[in-house]
Amino acid sequence: MMSLRARVTVSSMVVLAAVLVAVTVLTEVVFVAQSNADLRAAVSARAALAAELAGQGVGDAEIARQVSAPGIRVILLEPGDRAPLRPPEPRRRGPADQIIDQPLPDGSRLLLIGEAGPVSSAQERLRRILVLLALAALAVAGFVTLWTTKLALRPLDTMTALARSIARGDRGRRLAPVRTDTELGRTAAAFDDMLDALERSEAAAVASEARTRQFVADAAHELRTPLAGMHAVVEAVMDPALPADQREQLHLLLLRESRRAGRLVEDLLALARIDAGIELQREPVDLLELARAEIDRARLLDPDRPITLDGSSSVVDGDPARLAQVLANLLDNARKHTPPRTPVAVHVGDGRLRVTDRGPGIPAADRERIFDRLVRLDTARTAGGAGLGLAIARGIARAHGGDLRCLEPASGTGAVFELSLPVRDAAAQSSSSAGVTLRT
Repeated sequence: MMSLRARVTVSSMVVLAAVLVAVTVLTEVVFVAQSNADLRAAVSARAALAAELAGQGVGDAEIARQVSAPGIRVILLEPGDRAPLRPPEPRRRGPADQIIDQPLPDGSRLLLIGEAGPVSSAQERLRRILVLLALAALAVAGFVTLWTTKLALRPLDTMTALARSIARGDRGRRLAPVRTDTELGRTAAAFDDMLDALERSEAAAVASEARTRQFVADAAHELRTPLAGMHAVVEAVMDPALPADQREQLHLLLLRESRRAGRLVEDLLALARIDAGIELQREPVDLLELARAEIDRARLLDPDRPITLDGSSSVVDGDPARLAQVLANLLDNARKHTPPRTPVAVHVGDGRLRVTDRGPGIPAADRERIFDRLVRLDTARTAGGAGLGLAIARGIARAHGGDLRCLEPASGTGAVFELSLPVRDAAAQSSSSAGVTLRT
């Protein structure tokens, strides 16, 4: 393929050659027309002089002598004589002889002939000069165009060098054009934007790979614990001398460890579905009714814990099963990480569902980190769980177009989690009851 520099040079030369040809042809046409006009004017002036001299009574021979001039031939014809001239040969391009037949008072005639030969010779010289100058101009213009094109395309060479350096691993360099309102400036700015996007994508990919590796390692570590316990229990149960009561305890322990491993696998599968794009069965969901149902379930798991519900009806467009899973995770989190009989309050209103407990709380520096996968605070490691519940809950919330956050408690103690979702129908919210409170 021809290089861009060669393409620009050849294109410029073609355009310049076409312009020079057009100028040469036009110059020749104008020269011929002007030469014919000048020759005709000169012959006409001599004919007028002949008429003036004839009016003054000058003799025919004297008139012929005075009218003669360089390039103008005069022939005196007696009365009745025919002009001894051959028809001029047709010329393709060039001046033509200009002939005027001027009558005299005594019946004779003057034949004035403006000869085009000298003009044709000048035309040939002009044509040769124009061709030579055009060829010289093309040669000079070719060299100049090559040089100027090299200078004009230098920014592209800079971009090429930068791209190659980045391909070799030299990150962080940019073109940084001073002006972005020119073609090369816009190209350089777009090139820098592309590099920024590529480096951000690369950094995100590296970070994602690191998180994935850490996640896999943590998941393997979390699964190893129940699997090791199950392995130990199975080896102990195989002892034929084991008493029946201890065998029963080991069976219960085996069931508990298998359930723990099963929950971890289910949580990992849930996170995988969220990452792949969880499918939601959307329908109108009243957060107040949803909270009431989940509080009833939580009362069955922990009958001695006081739970209050207040707020107003708030209808959102979501998957009721997934939203119930979010609230169940929040209530289970409060139950696991707070002392027994510690109150839990649930408030609903304006597309928001807030769960507040009076436990030890979460430090401000950890309120965002707790939503990472397989992250458990040091104070909560004895509470069980793999640290996936809050990550799953936030993933479901964001799949609904909302979010789940850990807020600063108003009282300074405890933990506050707020689920925010887009409100589906503001009219339904305003027509609901002013507030409902459940206490146990």
